[in-house]
Amino acid sequence: MTSYRLAGLGVLVAAAVAAVVVALAFGGGAEPPKLLDPGPLVMWGLPIAKLLANLGAAAMLGSLVLALFGLRSGTRPFDLAVDTASVGAAVFTVGSGLTAFLSFMAAFNPKLTADRDFGEQFGRFLLELPLGQAWLITTLMGAAITVLAFGWRSWTGTLLTALLAAASFIPMATQGHSGDLAGHTVAVNAILLHTIGAAVWVGGVLLLVLLRGPASRSTDADGVDLPRLVARYSSLALAAFVVVAVSGVARTVVALGSWSELFGPYGLIVLAKAVALVGLGLFGAWYRRRLIPHLGGDRAARSFWTLILGELVLMGVASGAAAALARTPPPVGEEAPAVQTPAERLTRSPVPPEMTLDRWFTAFDIDVLWLVAVGFGLFLYLAGVQRLRRRGDGWPVQRTIFWVLGMLMLLWVTCGPINAYQEYLFSIHMLGHMMLSMAIPLLLVSAAPITLALRAVDKRDDGTRGGREWIMWAVHSPFARVVTHPFVAAAVFIGSLWAFYFTDLVRWAMYDHLGHEWMVIHFLLSGYLFVMSLIGADPVPYRLPHAGRLITLIAVMAMHAFFGIAMMMQEGLIVAEWFGSMGRTWGPTPMEDQYIGGGIAWSIGEIPTLILAITVAIQWSRSDARLQRRRDRHADRTGDAELDEYNARLADLADRDRRRAEREARTGR
Repeated sequence: MTSYRLAGLGVLVAAAVAAVVVALAFGGGAEPPKLLDPGPLVMWGLPIAKLLANLGAAAMLGSLVLALFGLRSGTRPFDLAVDTASVGAAVFTVGSGLTAFLSFMAAFNPKLTADRDFGEQFGRFLLELPLGQAWLITTLMGAAITVLAFGWRSWTGTLLTALLAAASFIPMATQGHSGDLAGHTVAVNAILLHTIGAAVWVGGVLLLVLLRGPASRSTDADGVDLPRLVARYSSLALAAFVVVAVSGVARTVVALGSWSELFGPYGLIVLAKAVALVGLGLFGAWYRRRLIPHLGGDRAARSFWTLILGELVLMGVASGAAAALARTPPPVGEEAPAVQTPAERLTRSPVPPEMTLDRWFTAFDIDVLWLVAVGFGLFLYLAGVQRLRRRGDGWPVQRTIFWVLGMLMLLWVTCGPINAYQEYLFSIHMLGHMMLSMAIPLLLVSAAPITLALRAVDKRDDGTRGGREWIMWAVHSPFARVVTHPFVAAAVFIGSLWAFYFTDLVRWAMYDHLGHEWMVIHFLLSGYLFVMSLIGADPVPYRLPHAGRLITLIAVMAMHAFFGIAMMMQEGLIVAEWFGSMGRTWGPTPMEDQYIGGGIAWSIGEIPTLILAITVAIQWSRSDARLQRRRDRHADRTGDAELDEYNARLADLADRDRRRAEREARTGR
């Protein structure tokens, strides 16, 4: 490893450690508690261990992401990137295990011994308490990623390893905010997005440093094209910056409670971290516009790597501040109110005001995960349309309208009144479900986003995979051939409806935030795949003939209607301890509300299905018309040769019959 690479790593680690020490001293995060003081080694060692885990996670995920989108599989740079991910995962594993141990010491202050009692206490902490379980799962996932990244170097293997690496951030996010406090959902999603975005950002810079020493050439002996690689990282870093900024604001709002707390110890550390992130954004914007186009020159390349060192300093400061914030008491406190209403015990929020007409347009409960998803969805689609127009290609306006309406409806469901009331009213929950699985997919599929992406995203010619290549891989993968098959898509669509509400899956979705997010993703995807198998313009491996599509749709409509009737005929409450225990004093009773929910599934839920049936019929009619026009054009090109041949055959048969009749008449037969 060159001295330049060591200097880059050293700058990052030194800045991070210095920042965490200063922030802990300023914010009081390392001050001993009044009771059960575990000692300075634990109080200072715990944030350092978290910092170690965070830096390892960044090297792990950022290297994998940049390898997947910027490097060619089978080359030495790709292997170095995956090796870096493996080493980062190992550091992540050690840091997570050390954090688990120090968290146990900080929480219970046991006497450190080698006897059996200490081991049993630590084992119960890991297996029985949520905090211990989260760090145990994180440590095991880190160990698995270490092995997978080391031994699985194919495109598919690296992609699956990267997905597992991203999933390893979930346990940490769920423990980053007390589940008994208001704002838990916003905080968990914000922490998850923040840590993933920061990992992609920081890890990408680390990989750039490791791939290149002092940059005296634009392309080295291993085939690393510096301008092209940096431009690709720049796009990833820009997306990561947006995610980090939005999630950081959301997490700050929850932690501070009010803007007046911004100038307290916790708030000032947040401000220091924000200044570092803004500085990183300005650095990135400057070298993207000024340096990247000129990186082929030696002077520009040296200037770029000097800026990289500056970025590493700011990244270290931001990482250290983040680790210190995890141990610094926020202004809102970490203790739930002593006296809580039933709704506060279940949902961490009081019962909202009565659902009146105006609240259908004014009520909101922001889910930052879907806010970010909708924002990126709108931007990328409109950017694709604009790119087509700049090069002179057209794109149907109605498809753009469908996409915008679908995204806005998704935002309304996940961040608006549906999300604000779905925990308190079963009917609102069912309305949201119907829109997620039927109405929104109908709009999104009609927008043909895959076709737009394949036309708008440039094709790569250097053996790497960009957005277009990964979309093509996904469309033609064996998994896609299974899940997009019409019968499979229909079975998943209608089967999951029954399985969700008549098993404990619905209970998991109500009680667990992860279950709620799974519910939204699952029903949105299952509805999308089902609608795409019927009317989609995007490419899929197989579609039924139009008659088969109508028969499938009619069968699904019947089972869907039967589901709604079954819900209306239920004599007991679904998740009775939830919907029946809210203490709601307005609106219908829980049983009446469940009956209304069944009616929504039976009646309103069938409206998108009817639109689907009409659309399939129209497409069938147009398909027959196109087939007839093709036949007419073929007849025009061939001069009706097929018709003339057919008429000649009929005339020949008639002549044979005439001669046979004359012969029989002459012979008297």
